[in-house]
Amino acid sequence: MPLYEHVFIARQDISPQQVEGLTETLKALVEANGGKIAKTEYWGLKSLAYRIKKNRKGHYSLLNIDAPHAAMAELERQERINEDVIRFMTIRVDELEEGESAMLRSRGRDDRRGGRGGGRGRDRSDRGDRSDRDNSSNDKE
Repeated sequence: MPLYEHVFIARQDISPQQVEGLTETLKALVEANGGKIAKTEYWGLKSLAYRIKKNRKGHYSLLNIDAPHAAMAELERQERINEDVIRFMTIRVDELEEGESAMLRSRGRDDRRGGRGGGRGRDRSDRGDRSDRDNSSNDKE
């Protein structure tokens, strides 16, 4: 059977428990149509790049699926109907990823703002002082 990675985004105003229930419903749907769920991951509530159906955030979930195309078609049809799902994407893959996905691995690393050096870009001492630049231009005259 074909292998798929399926990510869906649920509305921001439902609870993580409701997202878990939605995931269980979708798993049951795939299994009823002859498929198997290899792995599920809840990535959490994340900010969206732009508003989707008046939502600024969404609950992200990943499903690794081994199922026939008909099961995936039914899964996507049910997600289009469900008002709690605001976006979904299915990708056919050659093999399913073992272990944690890249999203969960990156969550364990240092925060972008705090981990390596404490800030964005260069330190102020690297920029040079404005008065130094002004003085050097005056010396050339």
